[in-house]
Amino acid sequence: MNERIKVAFESRGTTCAGYLYLPAAPNRQLPCVVLGHGFSGTMDRLFPHAERFAAEGMAALVFDYRGFGESAGEPRQLADIDGQQEDLRAAIAFARGHEHVDPGAVVLWGNSLGGAHAISVAAGDPDIVAVVAQIPFNGFPKRVAGRSTWQTLRLLGAIGWDALRGKVGLRPCYIPMVGRPGELAVAATVEAEQHIKTLTGGEATSLWRNSVAPRALLSMMRYHPDRAAARLTMPLLVCVAADDHETPIETTRALAERAPRGELRSYPGTHFTFYTDPATREHALTDQIAFLRRCLRPQVS
Repeated sequence: MNERIKVAFESRGTTCAGYLYLPAAPNRQLPCVVLGHGFSGTMDRLFPHAERFAAEGMAALVFDYRGFGESAGEPRQLADIDGQQEDLRAAIAFARGHEHVDPGAVVLWGNSLGGAHAISVAAGDPDIVAVVAQIPFNGFPKRVAGRSTWQTLRLLGAIGWDALRGKVGLRPCYIPMVGRPGELAVAATVEAEQHIKTLTGGEATSLWRNSVAPRALLSMMRYHPDRAAARLTMPLLVCVAADDHETPIETTRALAERAPRGELRSYPGTHFTFYTDPATREHALTDQIAFLRRCLRPQVS
């Protein structure tokens, strides 16, 4: 049975909380997968992934970015791109320094916005062995299916107002991450209630909150991880959803195409299928583990 250890590490004065998963009774230093969650996510949604990697003989480190879940940091629920990249670097340093981790066999795994961070951080760290980016962010689509011009203007207004509040040091004016069509939310979907239930795991004790600071979307408009992908020296696996409206394949495929050693895998469903459908998650994980085994050979037997 896998072992799970609660851990904490410092990231430029902010304490990040996480869990390190280890195979039962490790008798040698292990390759380690460092996992980063998405835009509004929390690490508990990645526990099943960490369990699976540990079952395959790897260590796996999951953590919350600053301002989310169990980690410290203010304001809460604010996806600060620079801060999150710094947190990921701190997580890598923590993993490399752990007694059960082989410091020369660390790989990055990121979901959605976390996939963009994994690529961007790896581009500056040639010692990373491989990168897996699942439904990764690579810029916003020009038009979101089902969102009217008026709804887009409402969202832009919320972003602008919250960004202005941030400039003068005021707390965020939060909006929902997920809402129904017509509602002011980052993702307004017909399946909103199902998505919310999935992201909370159906539990009131979930770390995830349906609330984000929209000012973060302004900096994301200037975030282009495909430029970093072109500088990667290690293999990159990009896993996408064929009918993804949040991170559409038309934009995400560029990450694999621009990476010198990039691979693209497409799966049926939408952005949220990776959360809601166990079969899709299992299919993607099986492909990801096979990819990592190739990259980590002979560290993983």
